[in-house]
Amino acid sequence: MSATNMNMMSRVIFYEDRNFQGRSYDCSSDCADLSSYLSRCHSCRVERGCFMVYDRTNYMGNQYFMRRGEYADYMSMMGMSDCIRSCRMIPMYRGSYRMRIYERENFEGQMHEMMDDCDNIMDRYRMSNCMSCHVMDGHWLMYEQPHYRGRMMYMRPGEYRSFMNMGMGNMRFMSMRRIMDSYY
Repeated sequence: MSATNMNMMSRVIFYEDRNFQGRSYDCSSDCADLSSYLSRCHSCRVERGCFMVYDRTNYMGNQYFMRRGEYADYMSMMGMSDCIRSCRMIPMYRGSYRMRIYERENFEGQMHEMMDDCDNIMDRYRMSNCMSCHVMDGHWLMYEQPHYRGRMMYMRPGEYRSFMNMGMGNMRFMSMRRIMDSYY
């Protein structure tokens, strides 16, 4: 099955209330504003694929990674303070992974090229900060704390010159993980 066919089959069902109750919205692509379909969203079921969900519209605010499974009350499971307001489908990717991380904004300072997961940039690279990156290949999750903990951000191929300008405030990224096809 091609990656394109797999992406078309991605599916998540959002529910207004906890435990899959209330009105529902069936989604198989990006949705910038779920309030067009539901007044609130407190549970979901990912049937196929992987999604990032956001607690603000237009893919803003805190982000949460969801793979196939049931999230009957994800607010308490994930520590979300608000309900899901938007979602982005993560396309399946099978290939090499490559990302350059930089100590400072605008691709300045210490640089390291990564091709695999890193649970702590301080231990591996003696790097105390990561303020910009260039994702050449693959889809990645970047985490605020070592060992894939804390707030996260989804990174798809592209240049990210300044995390501060992306609405992340002074959030620092200390660990990175590839979104592998085994998550699907």
